[in-house]
Amino acid sequence: MAIGWLTVLQAVPWSDVISNAPKVAEGAKKLWSTVSKKPATPAPAATDATTASSSSPPAQAMVVLEGRVAALEASAAQAHEQLVASSELIKALAEQNAQLIQRIETNRVRVVWLAGVALLGAVTGVVSATLWWTQG
Repeated sequence: MAIGWLTVLQAVPWSDVISNAPKVAEGAKKLWSTVSKKPATPAPAATDATTASSSSPPAQAMVVLEGRVAALEASAAQAHEQLVASSELIKALAEQNAQLIQRIETNRVRVVWLAGVALLGAVTGVVSATLWWTQG
């Protein structure tokens, strides 16, 4: 199972991911600022249905249509609130992704440095063993 994940992780173009992480975070910030600036349209108060019952049929139709429009406006306001919440989540995830990429890059540099130190230690050990073997 771990070999499958390793294969998947090796197939990822990490240089592209690292170079595009700031762009993703910036795009999420722009999305959030754009969506959060747009105010949700408040739903107007519903018209009293009792006045419609004594009115003519066209007036009743208008009351029904006004009720439907009010319901649609309320639905649109709710969808806008969900959009704002979703864009906040996307922004937070993009920021976390950028931080994760930065930490991965730091760890990659550390691993390369440690590999160099280990290689230097191995070369020193081989040279020391060779010198000890030839003198002894």
